[in-house]
Amino acid sequence: ELRSAAKERVQVFADISFELAAGEVLGVIGRNGAGKTTLLNLVGGVGQPDAGSIEVRGRLGALLELGTGSHPTLSGRDNAIIGGIIAGMTRRQVLQRIDDIVRFAELEEYIDNPLRTYSSGMQMRLAFSTIVHADPEILLVDEVLSVGDIAFQQKCLVKIRSLREAGCAILLATHDMSQVLEICHRAMWIDEGRLIGTGNPIEIIEKYRERMSSETRRLTPPPTQENNTVEDDRPLVLQKNRLGTQEIQISEVDI
Repeated sequence: ELRSAAKERVQVFADISFELAAGEVLGVIGRNGAGKTTLLNLVGGVGQPDAGSIEVRGRLGALLELGTGSHPTLSGRDNAIIGGIIAGMTRRQVLQRIDDIVRFAELEEYIDNPLRTYSSGMQMRLAFSTIVHADPEILLVDEVLSVGDIAFQQKCLVKIRSLREAGCAILLATHDMSQVLEICHRAMWIDEGRLIGTGNPIEIIEKYRERMSSETRRLTPPPTQENNTVEDDRPLVLQKNRLGTQEIQISEVDI
């Protein structure tokens, strides 16, 4: 439960239970607001549940909200050192690995510039590189891999696989179903704080997509002569090849 400024209590989760073994990757999926970020925050120690318990065994590294714990006025190098210490390394260990951290992040030319001059993609590179070089036994990743270019995303996935093979347990929250299919042993689908299903990623994702498609069709108004259009000699018919509530429509795009 969470308490708002008006002291109103809101139940965020109900009857969610799971285990994550060493060397296992669990993908958490669900629509926006389903509770994915809150779940990872609780596992990472950001807040405590009112009921139930969370047991974490091992050195934990967390990539949660981009920018959390960073210092915009300090250099990328200083932020990497601070982040490494927070992740469990000693200052000496961070300094021994700083060149590897910078090289993996591909930030050699910018590492001594203030973090406020970095793009969100550059910040993600530095944060990811710092955490994975701390040799976590448990890694929490919340959507940050969606930031940045495709080449670096693939580089991150390769690194996650190597951590997985080394025995790191990984909890990944994402909207990218291809990532879940590519690296996860299991998928867990939550909706409005409730566990809908967990198991084989292919099966869970198929059920999730079916539910989302069904809801989209339910919200799509029935076809009429007025709301059907023709685009490039191709009829666009509601409930057939044109879906959505139609509350917002893009009528023209100029490039």
